[in-house]
Amino acid sequence: MRSALPSDVSRMLRFGVVGLLNTALGYSLILAGLTLGLGDIVSNAAGYAAGLTLGFFLNRQWTFARAGGFRSGAVARYAITFIVAYGANLSVVIGGMSAGFIENPFVHLAGNCLYSVIFYLGSARFVFVGGADDADALAATNASGPEPQT
Repeated sequence: MRSALPSDVSRMLRFGVVGLLNTALGYSLILAGLTLGLGDIVSNAAGYAAGLTLGFFLNRQWTFARAGGFRSGAVARYAITFIVAYGANLSVVIGGMSAGFIENPFVHLAGNCLYSVIFYLGSARFVFVGGADDADALAATNASGPEPQT
């Protein structure tokens, strides 16, 4: 049985690249919104909306190789995964604040790391499932036949 580790590492790196791209887009729009006088809330919402949209399509087509079709419910699963990951991030930040770590960048870094892990695992196991990679793996398994019983 072959390990999926190299494939997972490659996929994690692509996920990281997509994260950097959607962060750059989102932050750019936040700064543009602030410059245009849209305020913190509207600027932040516009930046996150654009970043999440870019991230969804890049992850779907490149990171998780789901360009072959659009599965019903993927957008809702992506939104749910974001909410869960962001909620975990906020929990770490609020927990840090409760422990006396006010405006501590390391608390935010820890929250962001947890957010990234949850968002990756949710994307890989919940959002982008049942596509080309899964079909190829199933076909390879069926072609080689069942594993021998000992």
